[in-house]
Amino acid sequence: MKIALIQLDVAFGDPEKNVHQSKKMIDSVLKENIDTILLPELWTTGYDLEHLQETTDNNGENIKRIAGGWAKENQVNIIAGSIARKTEQGIFNTFIAFDRAGNCIKEYSKVHLFRLMNEEKYLTAGDQDGLFSLDGVQAAGFICYDIRFPEWIRKHVLSGARLLFIPAEWPKPRLDHWRTLLTCRAIENQSYVIACNRAGSDPDNEFAGHSMVISPWGEILAEAGEEESVITADIDLSAIDTIRSRIPVFEDRRPELY
Repeated sequence: MKIALIQLDVAFGDPEKNVHQSKKMIDSVLKENIDTILLPELWTTGYDLEHLQETTDNNGENIKRIAGGWAKENQVNIIAGSIARKTEQGIFNTFIAFDRAGNCIKEYSKVHLFRLMNEEKYLTAGDQDGLFSLDGVQAAGFICYDIRFPEWIRKHVLSGARLLFIPAEWPKPRLDHWRTLLTCRAIENQSYVIACNRAGSDPDNEFAGHSMVISPWGEILAEAGEEESVITADIDLSAIDTIRSRIPVFEDRRPELY
C-alpha cells in the first residue's frame, strides 16, 4: 500500500483557501499511484474555534461531498483528516474516511478534547470507536491528543486494527513528544502508524510539521520537515505478521492481572 501525507499549512478560518490548496497538493502526487491519502486535523478551518458556527455546515456535508468527490474521481482512498462537524448536539472534531468509490466509510469524533487549545469550550467529545476497514485491511482513526492515551489505541488494536491513522495539529514546542509518542504507539502495538500533522502557524500557535510513517518495528519510513509538503511511503502489510510472530506481545499479555 502506498500512502501520501498532505502536510498542509492551514489557513486560519478560511475553508475555501484550504480546500483549494489541499486539492492542488493531492493532484501533485496522484501520478505516483497512491492508494491512500491522509490530510491533517481541522484542515478546513484550523483552530479558529470561535467562528466554527459560521465556517462549518450542517454535519460537514459540504466537505464530505468535496473530499468524497476527490476520492471517486481519482479512485483513491482519502482519509480527509478531521473537520469541524456541526450537529444539533454540538460541534465535533470528526475524522472522516472515504473509499475509492467516494463512499464515506468512517466518521470518528475526537474522544479526548485538548484543554491547552480550548477544545472543551467549543467542541463536544465523541464517544464511539475509530475502527474501519480500508481495502480489506483493519484500520483505526485517532486525532492528535488521542496518542497520549495508549489504552485507547490498544483497545482498537485488540479489536483488529493494523493501520493507525492520526491527523493532527501538534504544536512545535512539543515536537519531541510527537515523535516519541508516535514511535511508541507503533512499537507497542506492532502496527503501522501513519500520522499527518499540519505546517505553519496560527495567531496563537506554531505547529511542528514532521508528519511521519512508522513501521511496526518502530522504523521511520518517511518524515516531513516543518514546511508545507507532501511525503509518501510504501508499506508492506506482511511485515505486521512477521513482527508479531517474532515478538509475540499479544500472546504474552496477562489481562487477568491488568
